[in-house]
Amino acid sequence: MRAPRPRRRRPGWLRLPRWTATLTWKAALFITVMCCALAALLGALVHAAVTAQTVSQSREKALGKLTEVTEAYEAGEPLPPYAGVDPPGLPGSLRELAVGGERGTMVSTFQDRPIMWAAGPADGRALAVYIDYSLSVRTITGLDRAIVGSSVLAIGATLLVGAFAVTRVTRRLHLTAQVARRISAGDLDARVRDPRTEDPTRPQDEVATVSAALDTMASSLQRKLLSEQRFTADVAHELRTPLTGLTAAAELLPEGRPAELVRDRVRTMRSLTEDLLEISRLDAGSERVDLDVHELGPLAGRVVRASGTDTEVRIVRDTCVETDRRRLERVLGNLIANAHQHGRAPVVLTVDGRVVTVADAGPGYPAYLLEHGPARFRTEGGSKGHGLGLTIAAGQSAVIGAVLRFSNPADGPAGGGAVARLELPASPPPPGCPQA
Repeated sequence: MRAPRPRRRRPGWLRLPRWTATLTWKAALFITVMCCALAALLGALVHAAVTAQTVSQSREKALGKLTEVTEAYEAGEPLPPYAGVDPPGLPGSLRELAVGGERGTMVSTFQDRPIMWAAGPADGRALAVYIDYSLSVRTITGLDRAIVGSSVLAIGATLLVGAFAVTRVTRRLHLTAQVARRISAGDLDARVRDPRTEDPTRPQDEVATVSAALDTMASSLQRKLLSEQRFTADVAHELRTPLTGLTAAAELLPEGRPAELVRDRVRTMRSLTEDLLEISRLDAGSERVDLDVHELGPLAGRVVRASGTDTEVRIVRDTCVETDRRRLERVLGNLIANAHQHGRAPVVLTVDGRVVTVADAGPGYPAYLLEHGPARFRTEGGSKGHGLGLTIAAGQSAVIGAVLRFSNPADGPAGGGAVARLELPASPPPPGCPQA
């Protein structure tokens, strides 16, 4: 089976600008092309009709004079100045037609003027008359100019009206797209609220239908998410009371392997409950930051030591950042725990100015996480965990204004695997702090 050929890319000088892909430009181009085609068709029809009428009138006039001249020639009377037998300037084809015994007419130029010739047979020669055709030529030329001018004016007016109408539609489409982006970014209160959808008596077009569907979808999504958030918060709060009792009861058990297993499971459930409560607070948007200036290198070192893991710390460039220390430690702690739980050693934490990376040499992040970000209660394969650690890390990063990105570079600090990159917001460091 033959492999498909790779698609060739157009050279840079053949690529159209980005604005040519807009609906406004396409509509304007379509309107212009259609107006030009319609104007050309109508202009050609009018030009052909008027030219045929003008030529017909001049031909009848010339043939009428030819009849008068023929009668005078047959009566032996002198011919008028505009007539003659084989006169100079008579077109050869018309002369041959008259010598052949037929009458005919033809427009040509004689003495730098357009004239209409009419010729007929006269004793084996051509008897011809001519009339001035300048007025007819000026009439046709003036008509052509009027057609071109009116066509340009009509095209311009139609283009302005069409562009105004299309712009109103595209403006509504841009508003709908903007609201959709706000919803995807987490602003579930964003709505289009198209006036056509709020008044049922007004006719709705396709844009209004899309706007109404988007608003309905956003409202439904908001209700479901709020219901899930309330459920998560309620479950976590309800679990805290029995877990407190379980913790106290586990401490009363006699020392031994069963007691250790029970205490370990209770600690796990307690940690999961606290994670659920933290996620519910992040979802509710009720978190408030406690900003202070901290030196990033020592802070990262304390987090690694508190994790009790074999994590290498590399300080490329140390600096001071204005952030919430507790939340930043929570983010870094979750990233380190995730690297050890789902990755492989070595795990390296690197501080390079305002950027902190946590890398491991494991199989890397799953595809869904790289594309859509962390998702709670979702993990790949049979790996242990609930997907809450990275979800909390991403939520707390957003609270402190940091940007958290995930990637699987082949040449990461730990030799490949997964890399979490945390970029803290810029802030001028106070005197005495390292400069990034």
